[in-house]
Formats: sequence, C-alpha cells, structure tokens
Amino acid sequence: MSKPATRSYSRYAREAAELFGHLLHDARVEKGLTIAAVAERAGVSRGLVHRIEQGDMGCSLGAVFEVASILGVPLFDAEPASLARHLSLARDKLRLLPQAVRQRKQPLQDEF
Repeated sequence: MSKPATRSYSRYAREAAELFGHLLHDARVEKGLTIAAVAERAGVSRGLVHRIEQGDMGCSLGAVFEVASILGVPLFDAEPASLARHLSLARDKLRLLPQAVRQRKQPLQDEF
C-alpha cells in the first residue's frame, strides 16, 4: 500500500506540535541564535528548523528532539511537583480527545 499524500492529525496533536514549536522558537530567540546556526548545529536544513518551529507535523521526531536538545528545551521533567503539574495538565487535555477514544461510562450490552 502506498503512503497517503496527506495525513490527518487530531486537533490535540496539531496543537501540541504548534506549542512545542513556539517553545523552541522562544528558546532560540532568547539565546540569540539564528535559524541557520541551529540548523548547522543540528545537521539539518534551515527550512526544517523553520518547519519545526511552525509545528509542522511532517518533521522527523529525531530532528525535533535534536533541536530541543541544542536549545536546552527539556522534553521531560523529573521533579515530582513538576510531574504532578504535567499530569494534571495532561488530564485536562484529555477533554480534547475525540469521544471514541474515551472509555465508555456504561458497559456494552452485546448479548444476542
């Protein structure tokens, strides 16, 4: 089967990629680095760094993580208070998931 020309992503996934891209952009500007400098250090093109900062869902996960590493943007926090805050935020974000992903409140009656 061939790869589809376009891929649809959930709103949650698109918003998460866009948010992470903004975090990377802000970190790059704060450090006074150009897109070209980050691209050179990461071994990727300037266009790819720009797409990562825009939240493009087609970017390689490895490239995104490498740019985050170069810019010092943490992917995970290890402190319990921070983890609890992230877990609380993640639970709040569950409301963004499609209804079909949530667990059913009533068991299905599938007896014939």
